[in-house]
Amino acid sequence: MIPADETFDGTWPFTPRFCTEAGFRQHYIDEGAPSARPVILLHGQPTWGYIYRRFVAPLAKTHRVIVPDHMGFGKSETPPEKTYTLRTHVENLTALIDSLDLHNITLVMQDWGGPIGIGYAVRHPGRIDSLVLMNTVCGYGAAGRRDLPNPLETPWFRWIKEGLDTGRTEAVLSHLGSTILSVMQIVGLERLDRVDPTFIRAYAAPFATPADCRGAIDFPLDLALGRIRDFVREGVAGVPSLKDKPAIMIEGMLDRAIPAALAIADFQGIWPNAPIVEVPGAGHYIQEDAPETVIPVIQSFLGLTG
Repeated sequence: MIPADETFDGTWPFTPRFCTEAGFRQHYIDEGAPSARPVILLHGQPTWGYIYRRFVAPLAKTHRVIVPDHMGFGKSETPPEKTYTLRTHVENLTALIDSLDLHNITLVMQDWGGPIGIGYAVRHPGRIDSLVLMNTVCGYGAAGRRDLPNPLETPWFRWIKEGLDTGRTEAVLSHLGSTILSVMQIVGLERLDRVDPTFIRAYAAPFATPADCRGAIDFPLDLALGRIRDFVREGVAGVPSLKDKPAIMIEGMLDRAIPAALAIADFQGIWPNAPIVEVPGAGHYIQEDAPETVIPVIQSFLGLTG
């Protein structure tokens, strides 16, 4: 866990806040006017809120910007007694939102932030105003389609599965303090020219010991081993309530974890007339690869939706 006051050479200058409603110390930041409409930015694997560092100030000019670190990531605790499943992460997000009494929420979601955010939204649609999806899937819009790429056959999940029997997967993910950049490259980080020592230190910092890597190990296994299936199915009844909500997809087309064709089809299956912005030179970590494209698109979307 990163020290609360760590700013990484001033690149993460935001006041740390903590919520304990879910039974562990969950870190989040809360920037902008408390009376403004809330925007929650949800990160994925194996990153933390730092991936949105360029987004916070621009979005906080007009909205209340909340960026949580999932359990086991960033400045949040990695409690050894907890289960690191999609169900638990959604429960944690629910506890945070309830503690802050948030309504009319815009969810901005990337990677595992998508299943977590959508897992919350289908169960609490009355709290949701609009949705922004980036290099992620809902899990509902393309269900049953056999003409789309299998996410388990992407370079990232092939790497995960092939290394399960040999122990390589756990060995590499248990030492993210030293392997973080190579793992992000496998998943889809394109703009290596933007990587500097501060970048590497910030992303490696949560993972000082193998025990600290528990969340990052379990995220891909949750999908690769089929552990998310029942929880996703439980949310089906809430999907129709999302179809009339404003939504947009911003997709880095060089994703090595979630095929772009699958992500787009999944999005269109729920929001067939919603806008999709394709970013050709960006990969899975679109916040790092193309912030200069993504931030204005989100600002424009927020301006249209309130």
